[in-house]
Amino acid sequence: MGFADQAAEGYSAVFLMDGALVSRQMRASEFGAFLDGYVGLSDLADTDVRAVYVVMGKDLRIRSLVFFRIYFDEEGRADSHWNLPVEALAEQGAKGPDLGGGAIRLVCRSQCPHPSLADQLWDPDMAPGSNHFQTIRKAVDANTLKLKKAEVQDPDENIPVLRGALNKPVSAAEEPEAAAQRARLAQMIREQRLRIKTLQSVHRDALSDIQREHRLEMQALRGEMAELEQKLQRQRLTNEQLKKRLADRNEQYLAIQQKMGQQADSRSQESNNNFAEVVLLREQLERKQRELEMRNDKIVLLEQESYELQHREPVDGSLMQQLSDQTVFLVAYHAGVGHLTLHFTDIERYFENPTAYAAEKCGLNEPAYKDWLEHYENPGCRHKHKSGKPCAEPLMRVSQPAEFHPGRDDRCEAHKTEAPATA
Repeated sequence: MGFADQAAEGYSAVFLMDGALVSRQMRASEFGAFLDGYVGLSDLADTDVRAVYVVMGKDLRIRSLVFFRIYFDEEGRADSHWNLPVEALAEQGAKGPDLGGGAIRLVCRSQCPHPSLADQLWDPDMAPGSNHFQTIRKAVDANTLKLKKAEVQDPDENIPVLRGALNKPVSAAEEPEAAAQRARLAQMIREQRLRIKTLQSVHRDALSDIQREHRLEMQALRGEMAELEQKLQRQRLTNEQLKKRLADRNEQYLAIQQKMGQQADSRSQESNNNFAEVVLLREQLERKQRELEMRNDKIVLLEQESYELQHREPVDGSLMQQLSDQTVFLVAYHAGVGHLTLHFTDIERYFENPTAYAAEKCGLNEPAYKDWLEHYENPGCRHKHKSGKPCAEPLMRVSQPAEFHPGRDDRCEAHKTEAPATA
């Protein structure tokens, strides 16, 4: 795509933005060289850049602004598939704020003449202290690109007066002042509408980011819980193995005691040796018992840690704490229950098993709720013939889970009293 620096009525340039500041300025032809792949920008490698296409008059007053996005790959080269018609958009933009030369033509995400191209655009910030329009105006006034400025005398503004609509005569002295006042008021209304649109867009983006962070945090917490559960299962398995080994040791100890009792009268020396072995085994047994107690203590600590993780309060400043403080609710829909408003404390339990949660709200257990849900989604006779095929006779749907009776409401008249056929 080619760009011309100078049109018949002025100049065009591209500003690359870094937050509320202009980080780089270039003429339109220089930007075209980047698009053609002749040169790259290493400092912008693998970056989605916010840029502005600026159209100026010969007096260097801004005429049009197009706020667009462009991606630079790992080598700092502009995306070869980027083909946004910024020059055409600059001619089609709606009225924007007055930047010194009258209302400009503005194209941004919230104000795009072609909605299909809105995703490739972005909205400027109009907040005091970070106003992109003021930043761009200052950059143009600084004229870093050394554009030749022509002194052009502004023509007198010819603002129509809707006297017929007002049905009120205007004196010659009041007409210029009234016309100027109407022009200022119309400009102020346009700027406020644009600011409202951009704020709505920022709000949507912020909400999307919060939801994405919440999903990631919930996934991390579920992963942490799963890891703790696995660790607890391993500890339980180790404990069972230790208990089995201890039982084997006890049996060996009892057998040795019995054997020593039988040989006590005939072999005192051998009895002494066996006694020493018993003492040794007792020491080993006591050591194993201490190990078992330590294992039990570890299991108790792990179970307590698991319980605290499940019931712990969100960390101050975290997304979960913000959701709790702002009293955010999640609304879910389930057949038979309708819309469920989930409090912050129920969100995690709901995501662990949504079906069980809906069944609980219906006053049923999960199998009974699933049985009704199968009937609700496919209200037909479930009786199976000897061939294994269901009857599938259409039935009247039972809309309430508590009113559903398996074997009666899911059978046609011909099969209500018949026992299910065996396969």
